[in-house]
Amino acid sequence: MVTKYRTAEAVTPGHPDKLCDLISDMVLDDMLARDPHAHVAAETCAAGDTVMVFGEINSHDGYKPDVESVVRRAFRTVGYTDPSYGATADGVRVLDGMHAQSAEIDAAVGDADGAGDQGVMVGHATDATETMLPPETELARQLAARLWAARANGIGWLRPDGKTQVTLQVDGGRTVLDSILISTQHDPGMTPAAIRGCVSMYIVDPVLAAHPELDATDWRLDVNPSGSFVLGGPEGDAGLTGRKIVVDQYGPSIPVGGGAFSGKDPSKVDRSAAYMARHIAVSLVHARLCHEATVRLAYGIGVAEPTDVSVDAHGTGIADDAILSAAVRDVFDLTPRGIIDALDLRRPIYADTALHGHFGRPELPWERPSDPGILRSAVEARL
Repeated sequence: MVTKYRTAEAVTPGHPDKLCDLISDMVLDDMLARDPHAHVAAETCAAGDTVMVFGEINSHDGYKPDVESVVRRAFRTVGYTDPSYGATADGVRVLDGMHAQSAEIDAAVGDADGAGDQGVMVGHATDATETMLPPETELARQLAARLWAARANGIGWLRPDGKTQVTLQVDGGRTVLDSILISTQHDPGMTPAAIRGCVSMYIVDPVLAAHPELDATDWRLDVNPSGSFVLGGPEGDAGLTGRKIVVDQYGPSIPVGGGAFSGKDPSKVDRSAAYMARHIAVSLVHARLCHEATVRLAYGIGVAEPTDVSVDAHGTGIADDAILSAAVRDVFDLTPRGIIDALDLRRPIYADTALHGHFGRPELPWERPSDPGILRSAVEARL
């Protein structure tokens, strides 16, 4: 039996790319709170003490968000308030490059009848974890979430920026922990031994204790292997919206369509169809039609119906992939308008996804499976 390795990473909200995602989604939420039918494509870049927000917006009354206020609020949200960190909520310089959406794109999209762009979107689900995320992805996210929460729970020397990475060995039916890597920004004066001890005790050990099914008898922990990590966030490394698309989705073991989520209103199928693809995958697994599903949807700009609807059950389905794919077309309205209505996407809910993740959270509408009986009946009708 050949041992396979599966690796995934996650980042905290203080990572510069995630900070940019948050700013873009805060701009989006601000627009949707005013006009649920607003069109938004907000991009953010951050470097040093400067943040630029740029892109296109369109609303029924010509409303334009207060970008400077949004940026400062985002910096406060993730904890960049101490001048010793570098750029702060009060001191950051904000450049506003938002402008009106092109009339051609607005005409093509209309009121979400047609897709806001072409693209391929992928959704995935597996019954290997409670969240239906790949095990390595779920572990990396849990570690990042606990690292982030530790700042608020009294570990004051932790700073906002951080990353986690998990490698698992998959050998037949066994899943074995191979290594965990955590890089965390910290106050000056902290010794490597103190950082490692605290991270091990308060971050890693509680997460592993919650996973008794994982073989963790012989594995390696690396904490800040590059050494000192005092300077982080946009002061240490430039950030950009949309640079964490694999982190945002399922990890590198699962294909991604290529489009980012943050800053895009739901008429952009990069976001809405990716959420629907996840919803379909979750629904297929929940209905016990397969143990694992990867769903692919493809669209053309201005065209309502998808050009491709494909299900890959990875050999675990009760029916051929072609039958599962046809059943999905039978059951789900996959037009942009149908997706938006089914998942209730015209609401200011997106900054929360930039902070806490897009998938694996039962409170999100696309994580709730559809009626399993309807989906099973659609499959049985085609057998």
